[in-house]
Amino acid sequence: MATVRICVCGDEGTGKSSLITSLVKGVFVTNKIQPILPQITIPPTIGTPENVTTTTVVDTSALPQERSNLAREIRRANVILLVYSDHYSYERVALFWLPHFRSLGVNVPVVLCANKADLAAEHSEAQVIEEEMLPVMAEFKEIDSCIRASAREHRNVNEAFFLCQKAVTHPIAPLFDAKEFALKPAAVAALQRIFYLCDKDRDGYLCDREVEDFQMRCFGKPLSAEDLTHIKETIQKTLPESVTASGIDCPGFLHLNKLYAEKGRHETVWIILRAFQYTDNLSLQENFLHPRFEVPPFASAELSPEGYRFFVNLFLLSDKDNDGGLNDAELASLFAPTPGLPASWTDGSFPSSTVRNEAGHVTLQGWLAQWSMTTFTSPKTTLEYLAYLGFEPSDRSNPSTTAALKVTRPRKRRRRPGRVGRNVVLCHVVGAPGSGKSALLDAFLSRGFTGTYHPTIQPRTAVNTVELPGGKQCYLILDELGELEPAILENETKLLDQCDVIAYTYDSSDPDSFAYIPTLRAKYPHLEELPSVFIALKADLDRTTQRAEHQPHEYTARLNIPSPPLHVSVTWTSIQELFVHIAEAAMEPSSTFPRTEEDVQGKWMAWGIALGAVVCASAAAVMIWRRVSTSSG
Repeated sequence: MATVRICVCGDEGTGKSSLITSLVKGVFVTNKIQPILPQITIPPTIGTPENVTTTTVVDTSALPQERSNLAREIRRANVILLVYSDHYSYERVALFWLPHFRSLGVNVPVVLCANKADLAAEHSEAQVIEEEMLPVMAEFKEIDSCIRASAREHRNVNEAFFLCQKAVTHPIAPLFDAKEFALKPAAVAALQRIFYLCDKDRDGYLCDREVEDFQMRCFGKPLSAEDLTHIKETIQKTLPESVTASGIDCPGFLHLNKLYAEKGRHETVWIILRAFQYTDNLSLQENFLHPRFEVPPFASAELSPEGYRFFVNLFLLSDKDNDGGLNDAELASLFAPTPGLPASWTDGSFPSSTVRNEAGHVTLQGWLAQWSMTTFTSPKTTLEYLAYLGFEPSDRSNPSTTAALKVTRPRKRRRRPGRVGRNVVLCHVVGAPGSGKSALLDAFLSRGFTGTYHPTIQPRTAVNTVELPGGKQCYLILDELGELEPAILENETKLLDQCDVIAYTYDSSDPDSFAYIPTLRAKYPHLEELPSVFIALKADLDRTTQRAEHQPHEYTARLNIPSPPLHVSVTWTSIQELFVHIAEAAMEPSSTFPRTEEDVQGKWMAWGIALGAVVCASAAAVMIWRRVSTSSG
């Protein structure tokens, strides 16, 4: 909703006060009017733009002694009605008034009004517009519109103030370049995005059904067959190839909106833009792009079933060649209504971070895995792109994009037995340089093994689905930290909040590899608070004794860790079982924690109680059997 403040300016004697009184009274006032009228406030009436709550009209004087008051009111206004009535005052529009507005640093629309039209009856409307108004409008872009009026005849008075309201609520300046006679780039980009979102089948045309849906969304009323035919004929006059049996293409859609702007019907363009959440500066509304979405500590964000369904449908619509993967052109088309790939995807070398087909194109599995990871690490990014890509929730009473996300239950006590209620888990993979971490991430994405060693400098991520025992699937994110390992591991609060499990890797064929792990755990004692998996990589090579205070199996035994290091090789087909083990460790964290003496004693005590219960039950059974036998004997 908007409050419009109109500052009425112009030379003395041009009829400024008469226009205002004619507006208020509805007729011309013949009595003498005071030099400057007091400020008036007009409530919304029939014909007022729907998003205007109140309109304030301020009269001004051009006298030198009133110059400071004039400047103050101009600065407070959000639209100026500039009035002239004869040749002298017309000349002053370009020589004094418009340069004066600029010198005050104001950037508001100006409506140019030629008053006292009853005294210039010899000049036609078209002649005044062509000879007087259009040259000034071409020189001064701040002029939004122009009108010829007469306070005495009450002609176009209401219309002049309506143009002022419309200049605030539906400004032409952001949409149309009068000098170039074309839509401005920002308006073109916004309208192209709207076309894309309305083209539900992504065939590059708005069919009749899609045009009707567009009409209902923007204007809330159906489009008649005659109106649709008229729209097509209007486009065909200039762009005959833009209307086909398939519908209206994007250039035709843009041309139609250009015609609206040219002919002074730019409020129609604004109704369209605002139906798709655009602001006056043609950016998407902040609360639409970034709705409030809180993730409590130790909880995480995931896609809801509705969110997954949206991304599945988007993938299927964009896979034009039906090869099961999105190539570069298909990805470019899919992300056309957005600023491009999310920055985190570019930094993570997408699509190499997820599952691809043989041609190197991201598959549906990889596509969903990538969005699952993005939602986990940055739900704000997912919400932003859901808005750009046109997500519409099934519940129209709550149109927020947050319907595509859900928040998991916080997992505060990892040592308590039980499974965590989440479908996306994060594992940090750490270990000495050369231990095989990168090869492990490649194997996770079913990439071939290469023996060439390339040290990891920048952090690297891989995300894929893992099928758990029982058939349930989850998304596992493996992070190789690279040079950021110290910064990530020393941030205890963030680490314990985000990380679900940590994988300690070492090269079982390198005698100096394992020593890195005890040193790391000693440096960051809070790592003991995370579920852990120890992995001996390169098990296809000869195992060697580690130059460490304790051998790996002794080290884990001394810590009372439930399972010793798992010996695996990325060249073995069984490597996939390791990822199931890591995911299970994240899903049931209590099963991987080091057991303390109290845990062991408690376990023995539980066994003793259970054994005692069995003995007592057996003795009772014997006694009952004997009693029954005695009775029957």
